[in-house]
Amino acid sequence: MAPFRLGLVGAGRMGRTHLRALAGSDRVKVTAVAEMSAAARQAVAGPDLYENTAAMLDHAALDGVLIAAPTDQHGAIIAEVAARGLPILCEKPCGLTAAQARASARAGVPLQVAYWRRFVPGLRQLHDRIAAGELGVIHLVTCYQWDERPPSPVFRAHSGGVAIDMGVHEFDQLRWLTGQDIGGLSAVASGSAPDGIADVDGAQVILTLTGGATGFVSLGRYHPVGDIVWAEVFGTRGHERCDVIDPAEGEAAQLEALRRQADSFAAYAAGQGPCEGATADDAIAALAAAEQVTAAIPALSHGDSRDSVSGSLPPSYRHRPGG
Repeated sequence: MAPFRLGLVGAGRMGRTHLRALAGSDRVKVTAVAEMSAAARQAVAGPDLYENTAAMLDHAALDGVLIAAPTDQHGAIIAEVAARGLPILCEKPCGLTAAQARASARAGVPLQVAYWRRFVPGLRQLHDRIAAGELGVIHLVTCYQWDERPPSPVFRAHSGGVAIDMGVHEFDQLRWLTGQDIGGLSAVASGSAPDGIADVDGAQVILTLTGGATGFVSLGRYHPVGDIVWAEVFGTRGHERCDVIDPAEGEAAQLEALRRQADSFAAYAAGQGPCEGATADDAIAALAAAEQVTAAIPALSHGDSRDSVSGSLPPSYRHRPGG
């Protein structure tokens, strides 16, 4: 079978991570890259290089497109690629707001959102055990994501802040693992970003899930030992912890999950299987939760970590079968 020809939009940090991951795929081959920065293009070797998305779409023979551009560009690029009728794998969060993600959901082409945690073997096994009832009634699911250090001020200014940049991974993970929706949440935050950037360095979120479970999400930008991600589930029949990213192992788990995700997307885009990853509806739900957390950040960014925000999600953002 000929490799699935994937065009990559964005050769920044995440785009280059995808390139490293897909270098080991027999199913998917990145054959073209669109990147406006000359310096970023020079760091890429192998695929055909283009200065913008339009040039890549005009000249490259592609079976699908992976969008790894900055978050605030997701919507416009999705619309541009969809106009050419190509399937899309878009990096999370698929826009800065739920409204932007909802607009992208109407693209009219196969659209998968790159919540790569769904392709981590340990998490998939945990998902299946919960679905089979092996852990009993689920009382608490906790999700932790702490980065070694904050991203650059330029990145933070375009990322939407900690809840949208980081938290959407955990909100999607909670919904996917439990099969329950996020009913409401309360959040506190601490630390502040450089002047002029609406962000904080840490956020702790308690969530109510529609099936009766409780969720806890811990986000932080200072873990000097290295990036770390893990999840724990507490049920009436057992407890299980899944370590997703361990500083001692670096990016190995992420690269493997990204490769699995791309292989699955290729099958979905070619009509050879279902969408096993996150859909646009899943992206809308994760962003809706992130927006509630973000509502607290303007006050919290001034250093008063006692303030909080709470509320319930509208029914239109609730879980849908297969999400």
